[in-house]
Amino acid sequence: GANIEATLAIGGYAHTFSLFDRSAMTAILLPMGRVSGEITVAGKTLNQSADGFGDPMLEFDINVLGPPAQKNIPDALRYEPGFSVDLLADLALPIGEYDSSQALNLGQNRWYGRLGAPVVWQLGPWVPGRRTTLEFLPAVWLFGTNNDYLGQTLKTDPLYQLDAHLTRHFTEHFWGSIDTAWYNGGKGTINGVPGKKLNNFGAGFTLGYAIDNNLNLTVGYKSTLNDTAPDALRMDAFMLTLVYGWHPLIEGSRRLKGEP
Repeated sequence: GANIEATLAIGGYAHTFSLFDRSAMTAILLPMGRVSGEITVAGKTLNQSADGFGDPMLEFDINVLGPPAQKNIPDALRYEPGFSVDLLADLALPIGEYDSSQALNLGQNRWYGRLGAPVVWQLGPWVPGRRTTLEFLPAVWLFGTNNDYLGQTLKTDPLYQLDAHLTRHFTEHFWGSIDTAWYNGGKGTINGVPGKKLNNFGAGFTLGYAIDNNLNLTVGYKSTLNDTAPDALRMDAFMLTLVYGWHPLIEGSRRLKGEP
């Protein structure tokens, strides 16, 4: 029973390294912004808004199947993903802004996180400008208990996620993907009264452009498809991502190409 609009920014820092000769990454993500909307809880309709910082999230990813970690320029030049599988773990820290007197918040006042296994399947030759991949992310979100949700207890069942992406490089610096996502589960219970679980399918697209060796820009759009029922979740999302990266391998490859 909600109609919500949100403008959010997520700032983050990630560090890649090798662990047991496998590529690994740690990251921290910090959401911030504003959400507002009309929410119906326990038969009452409320107009609410919240702004500020959400719950920061810690992330760890390690490759378990695929090519070894890239430790030098020859490794990077020879790299091909082939068929690779990672293990992914996220954990949100319940320190974001939260007001127990309202239903709509940026923070969740509880621990939650995700366990997943990202998959990349290389299709065809790994040639710059002609690379094609099929990517999957099966995952499960797990939620702790919020013991002060409008003075009540909120529990949420596990939420299962499956994302799929078919990506294609059109040039050495420009690529696109067709994206799909399926979410199932996540039924909420307030003081023992259960709600409805999610069963939603969405699709969209992403376009990416490498501005230079360090700076990448992506834009994307995604929308729910199975949303014709009166009480179905209807959601549209527009995303813009800017990533700046630096690494000795990147700087070394630039020198090999004679770039400043």
